[in-house]
Amino acid sequence: MTELEDHELLAHYVHTESDSAFSALVERYVNLVYSAALRFTGNSHHAEEISQAVFIILARKAGGLPRDTVLSGWLYQTARFTAANFLKSEIRRQNREQEAYMNSTSNDSEMASWAQIAPLLDHAMGQLNEKDRNAIVLRFFENKTAQEIATVLKLNEAAAYKRTARALDKLRKFFNQNGVTLSVAVLTTAISVNSVQAAPAGLAVTISATAAKGAVVGSSTLTLVKGAMKIMAWTKIKTAVVVGVAILLTAGTATVAVKTIPALRPQPDIQGAWEGIIGTQMGAKLRVVLKVSKANNAYQATLDSVDQRAADIPVSQIVYAAPAFDFEVGAVTGTFKGKLIPGNEEISGTWKQPQLTVPLLLKRTTTPSTIPDLLTERDYTPRAGSDLQGYWKGATQIGQTELPVVFKFSEPSAGQFVAELDSPNQGANNLVVSAVTYRKPTVRVEIGAVGGVFAGELAADGKEIKGSWSQAGQTLPLTIKRTDPRADHAKLTAEAAQINYSYSSPDDLTGHWTGALDVQGMKLHLALHVGKLPNGSLAGSLDSLDQGADGIPANTVSFSAPTAHLEWQTIAGSFDGKIQNGKLSGTWWQGGQSFPLVFVRSQK
Repeated sequence: MTELEDHELLAHYVHTESDSAFSALVERYVNLVYSAALRFTGNSHHAEEISQAVFIILARKAGGLPRDTVLSGWLYQTARFTAANFLKSEIRRQNREQEAYMNSTSNDSEMASWAQIAPLLDHAMGQLNEKDRNAIVLRFFENKTAQEIATVLKLNEAAAYKRTARALDKLRKFFNQNGVTLSVAVLTTAISVNSVQAAPAGLAVTISATAAKGAVVGSSTLTLVKGAMKIMAWTKIKTAVVVGVAILLTAGTATVAVKTIPALRPQPDIQGAWEGIIGTQMGAKLRVVLKVSKANNAYQATLDSVDQRAADIPVSQIVYAAPAFDFEVGAVTGTFKGKLIPGNEEISGTWKQPQLTVPLLLKRTTTPSTIPDLLTERDYTPRAGSDLQGYWKGATQIGQTELPVVFKFSEPSAGQFVAELDSPNQGANNLVVSAVTYRKPTVRVEIGAVGGVFAGELAADGKEIKGSWSQAGQTLPLTIKRTDPRADHAKLTAEAAQINYSYSSPDDLTGHWTGALDVQGMKLHLALHVGKLPNGSLAGSLDSLDQGADGIPANTVSFSAPTAHLEWQTIAGSFDGKIQNGKLSGTWWQGGQSFPLVFVRSQK
């Protein structure tokens, strides 16, 4: 019987909640995940807990993983994030236990090289980009051939070999810089033989039962899951220039030292949670929660942007001399200057970021807004007793442009809703719905992150909500209808499979391209995909990699060698360029501004 591919098992699990499909994935990769966790912690019990957390994360995120995800690479990177989060808890003594672990598993000369490599390997892997890291995982962790790697990465065999060789050379240089000088042959042998060890007997069964079936797990494991998912979310967040939504955040996962400047006289205590709303020029309303604590007589804080799913953004500096209270969030180039209002329950001031200066009132609260978990298909599967729970799809018409939207409603308890909005043609998915109000038949849905409101009435048969979408001073008719998400996803998958991205010349437009916009000193990385449809016409899409916006479809793709023109009406953007010597150079236009942009070919 032919073994199912990773994406087939994932799809089977997502659509049918198949325990056997998920168990097959656990069996396939538990050794890889466990070994990475063991190198980080040097403790088998901790490695087992981390492994369990990694597969719980997989179960929660399975429905949102792109079809072309290299699952072994994704699981390895998730294991790194989870283990790194574990190490921050300071419940282990890594160096001593790592040494003990190495001594217990080495056999002198054969393991001497591995003893030098192992403590540095996962940090070195973290320095590689995703494609290089996937190549190393496939070749040396899974021991796949160049042909197999080429198939997974969608490259020809020569390109797969070159990518692996380049990635290996980067690892070798990293080790050299850290005092470990080894030949390529010794390095590859050591990693191939030792990087993946057998996980303890029974671990795969335990993980399958807890992760896929939702069995109760310990609080420490849940803490690991939440912490790792925060780190993973951080790597996806950037200032939203391309999608046209004024987003608060830029990316950053580094730890930021907090500098607190205390006053000389006694101050009212400001520990606790403070919540406010940052408004933007485009009408978005972003809920933010400032969480202030005190240690060693110094204040420290983090910031949550609830509607952007970004948690624990480090506050880099606090200046507090009552009533004045200022803080900086270096990761997002943001500052707040305010004053504590008499009564000590509110702080009124101004929030500033590049091209944004708005008032911000922070109110002390014991029940701050929290970031909702991503919905899974089982959360919004229609059920008896809930008029709204389900997957609803519709489209607004903006001029000549149709803009599809998807609402996913979950009603975990009567009258209490959790919902998300997808705007597929803008590459925006899983947007947090701030509020859902339902008084039969009237429905009102608010999305603070984009300043949008949908209001309508549920039809008597419960299959349609007819109403309007309001945003940025405009109101447009919008009707959404109950839809089968599986059929919808199957249709999109079939359409994508018809696009041919191959090219015969470096100066063809078809293929995959990457580039970066420089917006006020900030790099915004983009990926352009152009393929040929069965009828010979061209289709294109754009990814904003730093914003997590994928698959924004181009409305116009025209090419008359060497000149290319592409338009994205849903984000009011366009690109004009020329191909020369394998580079696509030109100008990006959006919002009345222009930016130079050069694309180079990539392997997807």
